[in-house]
Amino acid sequence: MSLQGKCAVVTGGSRGIGRAVCLELADQGADLLLNYAGNREAAEETAALCREKGVRAEIQQGDVSRAEDCSALFGQAAELYGRVDILVNNAGITRDTLLLRMSEEDFDRVLEVNLRGAFLCMKQAARLMVRQRSGRIVNMSSVVGLRGNAGQVNYAASKAGLIGMTKSLARELAGRGVTVNAVAPGFIGTDMTEGLSDGVKQAILASIPAGRLGLPEEVARAVAFLAQDGSGYITGQVLCVDGGMAM
Repeated sequence: MSLQGKCAVVTGGSRGIGRAVCLELADQGADLLLNYAGNREAAEETAALCREKGVRAEIQQGDVSRAEDCSALFGQAAELYGRVDILVNNAGITRDTLLLRMSEEDFDRVLEVNLRGAFLCMKQAARLMVRQRSGRIVNMSSVVGLRGNAGQVNYAASKAGLIGMTKSLARELAGRGVTVNAVAPGFIGTDMTEGLSDGVKQAILASIPAGRLGLPEEVARAVAFLAQDGSGYITGQVLCVDGGMAM
């Protein structure tokens, strides 16, 4: 269970689940290139924490919904490390409101980042991994993509679409030594959930069989499991890390 000598690209890696993923991969020996959208300070902090674990870690700013930014990200990874062994598509945004209030701009932007961004990154990674005849792609979906959620039509569509892309690309790349899987977190204790009211939090907890919010580290361990060489016979799957919500 080691990622020693591997190179991982993690999008949206500066904080929350993305930071936890970076730290877990670093714990297991992977060198990292983490993408961030705007918070350079948080990205630098995450990279510094990874370096303390004895690995190389660099950052690259970019909007994953832009093809040129994705191309630059993977060009940088190839220049720094000579290969890309792991891609974690974690970058994502929310713009929540009920459908009748949702603007076309908010619908489009969520799909641009969450779905188009993953598509662009997978396309870049697949080119490298097919040549290597090895690689691990892990897409960050959500329990909302499986169950839906009021006020999140755009987000649910993006996360459900990501599962469809995961399964389709898994079929395309299975014979080339490349696996493609998704992790579907439930409600995880992050900055986003910290902003919820007590009433909303209680309603959420009542819907979780485990009776608690998940930890970013628990999601990160699931990602690291799928990134291992030993997980090479697992592809096209959705691993729910949700305390039983999607049962």
